Amino acid sequence: MKWLRRIVIVFAVLILTVVGYAMSTALSTENPVGFQITQTTNAEGKPFAIGVWYPTNASPRPTTFLGGQMMSVAPAAAVSGMHLPLIVISHGNMGGPGSHADLALYLANAGYVVAAPMHTGDNYADQSAAGSVNLYSGRNQEMRATVDYMLKQWRGHANINPQRIGAFGLSAGAFTVLTTVGAQPDLSIVPKHCKASPEFVCDALRFSKSPLVNADTKNWGNAFQPDPRIKAAVVAAPGLAFTFAPNGLANVQVPVQLWSGDIDDKVPYATNSKLVREALGSKVEFHSVPGAGHMSFLAPCGLLAPPAICAEKGNFDRKTFHATMNADVLAFFEKNLLK
Repeated sequence: MKWLRRIVIVFAVLILTVVGYAMSTALSTENPVGFQITQTTNAEGKPFAIGVWYPTNASPRPTTFLGGQMMSVAPAAAVSGMHLPLIVISHGNMGGPGSHADLALYLANAGYVVAAPMHTGDNYADQSAAGSVNLYSGRNQEMRATVDYMLKQWRGHANINPQRIGAFGLSAGAFTVLTTVGAQPDLSIVPKHCKASPEFVCDALRFSKSPLVNADTKNWGNAFQPDPRIKAAVVAAPGLAFTFAPNGLANVQVPVQLWSGDIDDKVPYATNSKLVREALGSKVEFHSVPGAGHMSFLAPCGLLAPPAICAEKGNFDRKTFHATMNADVLAFFEKNLLK
């Protein structure tokens, strides 16, 4: 039985090493940040989770694991401060609340409350809604439901300033955020575009047997409703932006910060970010990122993050880039969510 004992010892040492490394490299902040997972329900009555980061006076600890990364936070601690701005984050397809954990921590460190819903049927644990006609309008509704919950039901709702609300989104999340600030997509464009200029989203919709790529489809899903409470938006690598042509962005009146990676092969610039940039004109603050791909906008990878979302081309340093991007995102919200 000596061999069995040795195996147990080896595994114990390995586990302790992994845990120790995760704790020593945990995402941390200068000021203490609280964190909790809460939930509300969407229009169909289905519950969905919301990750919430916020300022606190409690002592943080490297004990909370999210999105393949350890965070040093104070779990379920009391909220500190009043009249706090709120940022709502929409993750991309198959993402989750941890997709932008570093940005959420950065904003909470600066005195913001950050709420990241886990979109129903379109997250890393559940893709049951992939390709459905109501997937994207459902995301839009869940963003509005998250704002409702944070302002009315969240235990720290009295600490939030309802006049200072912004949103951030990546990829499908960027599309979602744009629809919450007034953009009106025409999903009937999808079949024609995917036939003439196929891109990643077309392949994904075909793979999921989505009726959205079928030219004979008559039902293009529920309507997209704006949320006038959102006063500023940051979007990175927006997908499906070609569905906003020709006038789908005309009703966007809030300031928008737009990020685009110059080697992004998932959402081509010409049919996505370029269209948003040109349509919004003076309302957009545009950032092109040399060497960045689509996944570059996700949080820097932790020890257990999937390799597929961690690989970068060339010498691109995601961690260094995020230090700059997070600061620019904060500066944008500070400028446009006036106190």
